[in-house]
Amino acid sequence: MAQKIKIDSAFGKRLREIRISHGYTQEQIVVKLQLLNLDISRSAYAQIECGTYNIKISELRALKDIYNITYDEFFVLPKEEGV
Repeated sequence: MAQKIKIDSAFGKRLREIRISHGYTQEQIVVKLQLLNLDISRSAYAQIECGTYNIKISELRALKDIYNITYDEFFVLPKEEGV
């Protein structure tokens, strides 16, 4: 059984920000994950971005490689506007 990381909407929001900043659609990310032999649908990925579906460690590792970022960058809180 794959281990999962319990996430919340803040993580999902950050994941969405990362995806958009790299210029990818959800569909493109899902295809990249599937090419890495991860069984994930666009619907499941969308739920991760909404914070309603816990991400598998293997998915997080693959996303780190796809985006070429550190794990810390997934958990950095966005700066509040106007601060």
